[in-house]
Amino acid sequence: MMPFDYRRAPDPEAAVAAATGSAEVAFLAGGTNLVDHLKLGVAAPGVLVDITRLPLDTVDALPDGGLRIGATVRNADLAAHPAVRRDYPVLARALLSGASGQIRNLATTGGNLLQRTRCVYFRDPSTPCNKREPGTGCSAIGGYTRHHAILGASAHCVATHPSDMAVAMAALDAQVAVLGAAGRRVVPLVGLHRSPGDEPHRDTVLAPGDLITSVDLPPPPPGARSVYRKVRDRASFAFALVSVAAVLRVEGGVVRDVRIALGGVAHRPWRARRAEDVLVGARADDEVFRRAVDAELAGAAPLGGNRFKVPLTRELVVSALRGLSREER
Repeated sequence: MMPFDYRRAPDPEAAVAAATGSAEVAFLAGGTNLVDHLKLGVAAPGVLVDITRLPLDTVDALPDGGLRIGATVRNADLAAHPAVRRDYPVLARALLSGASGQIRNLATTGGNLLQRTRCVYFRDPSTPCNKREPGTGCSAIGGYTRHHAILGASAHCVATHPSDMAVAMAALDAQVAVLGAAGRRVVPLVGLHRSPGDEPHRDTVLAPGDLITSVDLPPPPPGARSVYRKVRDRASFAFALVSVAAVLRVEGGVVRDVRIALGGVAHRPWRARRAEDVLVGARADDEVFRRAVDAELAGAAPLGGNRFKVPLTRELVVSALRGLSREER
């Protein structure tokens, strides 16, 4: 492991001041992703700023009926929170489907959003990877691609984002509060993560030193039901081959409100806007569900080893919507 300096931030402003403008500084919270990268030689920050004692570890009700989740709230605590279980079951299920219980006890909300891809080439410093070392090439293209993207990829990177929690938050229209050198700002969660383009080493729109302080969930849509479903290679903890977070409100057999986000298919949590456009105002039945998913997947570009993700995504989304619409009857 490379040597590094360690500092403990007394407050969020000091944490930002310690990290602003330097790509050599990393925030340390749960460490479940960062420590892995230090061991593998994927990351070698010169300074670690410990943010574990910042007052960002609470879940609070908002006046509008929504919920504010502090950036250092542990994934296990968030999944078990009564308000999350009652009002946002899609989020509770997503959290519980991610990692092992031991990891969820350490992993934090902010860190989960910022975790990096599990692409095997990214995690192997002996192979070229544009995300780890810009300009070296993408070993996955023409290589092992079972877990890689079918939507929104580029000629420079076909990696996928690994978070389950972020997929659920994308479907919930979450808002991310960020503290940076210029002050505080709010970023829609669906705008936080980037498509790879020609800069796949940039996972998000955050600048060096930007600190996620909290995530706001709007009030749950009245009458809506939600679910998170995940397909993986084994029943114990594993990253998603494909996952779906769906929020659906059906009245009189017609879709009145729907939000769909996909995981395991793109460089970022993929909000399925095309599918949502087909569904709103249409009958809630399998024919329409399939037409909606096919509209979303029309732009899919699978690779040699992950063509199965197209039909898998179709069936997973249809199954999720079918289940939610049946609960309405």
